[in-house]
Amino acid sequence: MNASVAIVGGGITGLTAAFRLAQKGLGVTVYEATGRVGGVIRSLRQAGYLAEFGPNSILETSPKITGLIRDLGLEPRRLYSSPIAENRYIVRGARPVCLPLSPLAFFATELFSARAKLRLLAEPFIRRAPACAEENVADFVLRRIGREFLDYAINPLVAGVYAGEPSQLSVKHGFPKLHAVEQRYGSLILGQILGAPERKRRGEVSKMEAKKISFDEGLQVLTDTLHAKLGAAVRLNAQVNCLEQTAQGWAVTTSLSPIGGESQGEGAGRRQREETDAAHEHAAVLLAAPAYQLAQLELRAHAASRSLEPLAQVHYPPVASVVLGFRRQDVAHPLDGFGMLIPRVEGFNILGTLFSSSLFPGRAPAGHVTLTSYIGGVRAPQLALRSADELVAMTMNDLRAILGVTGQPNFAHHVLYPKAIPQYVVGYGRFKDLMTQLEREAPGLFFAGHYRDGISLGDSIISAHNVADRIADYLRQEKTVAERACAASP
Repeated sequence: MNASVAIVGGGITGLTAAFRLAQKGLGVTVYEATGRVGGVIRSLRQAGYLAEFGPNSILETSPKITGLIRDLGLEPRRLYSSPIAENRYIVRGARPVCLPLSPLAFFATELFSARAKLRLLAEPFIRRAPACAEENVADFVLRRIGREFLDYAINPLVAGVYAGEPSQLSVKHGFPKLHAVEQRYGSLILGQILGAPERKRRGEVSKMEAKKISFDEGLQVLTDTLHAKLGAAVRLNAQVNCLEQTAQGWAVTTSLSPIGGESQGEGAGRRQREETDAAHEHAAVLLAAPAYQLAQLELRAHAASRSLEPLAQVHYPPVASVVLGFRRQDVAHPLDGFGMLIPRVEGFNILGTLFSSSLFPGRAPAGHVTLTSYIGGVRAPQLALRSADELVAMTMNDLRAILGVTGQPNFAHHVLYPKAIPQYVVGYGRFKDLMTQLEREAPGLFFAGHYRDGISLGDSIISAHNVADRIADYLRQEKTVAERACAASP
């Protein structure tokens, strides 16, 4: 089979899908608009510290993730998180309280009041919502387990995962497994217990129980290795402008992004204009770039009644990451865990902090620690846009109050993501319906990535694996149809 697949976007979804398609014997071309692959995944080694620009770990929820690492030959470089990283803290009363991880710990914890604990016992008797109803996360939690769990469990969790707000996110689309559990079992508690055997049969584990993975030099090891395996199949600084359905498949029109010393000069503009009409023929196209970038593509399909423009309405709030390094003696807290999440009601600026050097080895010099904090999101988007000095000062103020940090950091790194994480808000189904409709009306066009199948890195890897299977099946069927037509012709 010599069919070629175009992949728009060189993040983790696009790279993984390209790698899996290449393994199936298909030709692939990855079009990445910027000068590097990996998207939000980027690792920086400096002065003995390792700073992650975006995500810090992958949850090993599926054999598909394990298989990718194996097939890339990265098992010797894979790191599992330290056992102490199982502890997770929620801030209450301006101090970190360990989130209970067992029934016994739950009834002993100071995180929730006796009244809230008793309220939870009623959860199995709460009626499920109608299957057709779409609730926001806040209403869902209030209905099933009460206000205190919303404020001190779900609100910080949603801020840590989505940088979002429970009152805006859809249970059905933002937390589809939670929605499915209620619909199937009528109870979250019963679903956790009764659903365990089924997850085991599928070889899957829940995100709360999944192992956390990184690599010796950070998550960029994964995307760099994918890039190296794909080689010349990856085209950098290649901006896709138009997708046109043809009799043979799809024509992908690209322009060359300005780079180097010509980026501000007349030569770069002329070169870009010369490349604007460069069209490349492919049998299928996978759209794996962020939704707001896909919205800018011109789509010319024979029977498609919709454009990609509505995807511009997918909300991506800004988030700033602040990585600080300290002498171990300057942090009072033992940092014996994954990190801490901060509820909105506590009134701090940061959304939460990862204890990065407790998670994996090699993240700080001997006798030092690394803390990675996040600011902004839906909760306070304006804060993410502050200057680096202001962000460090805000972070330091909160870390002093909560973790007992003294002195000044001897390492600081900050990065802003103006459009960080897609928000699966109530009504998000209209975007998924649009993608499904376009795939049906424009055969050979596929969608996958964090805007469709879940926002975590693990979700994106699984999404890439699944869409690679779908594309391969489509091309196999197209080849069979073509061969039959050829055999039937006189």
